[in-house]
Amino acid sequence: MTQNIYDNDEFFKGYSQLSRSVHGLDGAPEWSSLRSMLPDLTGAHVLDLGCGFGWFSRWARQHGATKVLGVDVSENMLTRGRAETQDSHITYIRADMEVLELEPESYDLVYSSLAFHYIKNLSGLMGEVYSSLKPGASLVCSVEHPIYTASIRPEWIQHPNGYNTWPVDNYQYEGMRTTNWLADGVVKQHRTMGTYLNMMIGLGFTITHVEDWGPSDEQIMSHPEWEEECHRPMFLLISARK
Repeated sequence: MTQNIYDNDEFFKGYSQLSRSVHGLDGAPEWSSLRSMLPDLTGAHVLDLGCGFGWFSRWARQHGATKVLGVDVSENMLTRGRAETQDSHITYIRADMEVLELEPESYDLVYSSLAFHYIKNLSGLMGEVYSSLKPGASLVCSVEHPIYTASIRPEWIQHPNGYNTWPVDNYQYEGMRTTNWLADGVVKQHRTMGTYLNMMIGLGFTITHVEDWGPSDEQIMSHPEWEEECHRPMFLLISARK
């Protein structure tokens, strides 16, 4: 089962104070790039994997989607999402994406923001995603960039000063990485960029856009603290078509 760290009280309290939790999509620095990768949603059926508070689910409805399903493993996230959603065309369900089964050829868009790097059985989930898309439909997703997840040492190489003090290392050693972010013992899955892309290609996806996200000059002017994201990419953005 996916680690349900978002139902940890300490983690959830810290996460709820992040800009993307307070300000929604506009508080996520990579949102403008992700938005440019989205297809026309007029009349679309949308699946939002790792929907969290439901920010994207609601945005999709406001921009033409006729039906949206949001999936998350965290009851804390879903409780807030449901409380902030007054729309009968948006449904939220609690499910573990490690074992998620999806209806074939049901969606015009599958969207996922910063969720796939928590999933150990990503190949199984991606297979379900591919099957669930209608012919010609799109997957748009973001993950923590492999350069970023590679800065967390593998659990079997421990250091008394913790995991976050290391530069990029052991990039080719894929698998579980443990970090202390908002709470101790947060588990993520490190994969190389090649693994992400070749997994999709192997399933039959056509990759349409790949972006090592970094802030624009305009964004740095508004948010000087984002300048550090120019030194190494924090997010990997991918769009693909069935």
